[in-house]
Amino acid sequence: MAGHARLLDRRRFDLVTGQGDASGVLAAVSAYRNTDGGFGWGLEPDLRSPESQIAGALHAFEVFEETQEPAPELCDWLDTVTLPDGGLPFALPLTQPAGSSPWWAGADSTRSSLQLTAAVAGAAHRAGMSEHPWLRKATEYCLARIAERTGTGFAIEFRFVLWFLDAIGAEAELERMVGFLPDDWVVPVEGGVDGEAQRPLDFSPWHEGPLRALMPREVLEADLERLASLQQDDGGWVVDFVSASPAASLEWRGYATVDAVKILLPYL
Repeated sequence: MAGHARLLDRRRFDLVTGQGDASGVLAAVSAYRNTDGGFGWGLEPDLRSPESQIAGALHAFEVFEETQEPAPELCDWLDTVTLPDGGLPFALPLTQPAGSSPWWAGADSTRSSLQLTAAVAGAAHRAGMSEHPWLRKATEYCLARIAERTGTGFAIEFRFVLWFLDAIGAEAELERMVGFLPDDWVVPVEGGVDGEAQRPLDFSPWHEGPLRALMPREVLEADLERLASLQQDDGGWVVDFVSASPAASLEWRGYATVDAVKILLPYL
């Protein structure tokens, strides 16, 4: 963490391991906040542009869940960029595209994205914002789109669909979605690097909840062993995708390490 992680993830690491408090995490994430109430400035490591972004909101809600800090202003900002159908675009236009991945820079800001809407809405539910008017609209959009699914589709989008359904406790629809998964719960990422996939603990990182209850025990145990074995000699973890900039490649290591520790800690 000392060699790779940004200050935010070092503060998050201390919080989740019982060595720090929420105030330090909130102070660190505030550096990414814009005056409009949203978050940018590379809070999503592969999206370096300073303006408030949908992906920035996702990572901010992760922090607010960990710190149990209400985030009505962020929901208010999301309401200003929500499209008429209740969904959020994949990304907003970038003012500074340098260092950002092409999928962010080339996103269509006029069309709703189930992937990002489900990701942000699920994170907002986990952060305790379920009663906010924006989130009610986003939830309705997600449920309508998910009801149309007849398979996993793009693996990363499917991960966020499961996160969203788990967050709202939609057990019947979760069970239907899980029925699309292969027996080992591993779905390759189409267009990703060699070996890139979404795995059981990507789909279900929380050790409690309706989704984890649907995961076969042998699948969970095998993936816990896999995740623990991926710890590097320097103590941290890596991601299985290519970063868009040297800064992002470092920052993802700290982020991935916090995620791995959060997943493994309940089993130590």
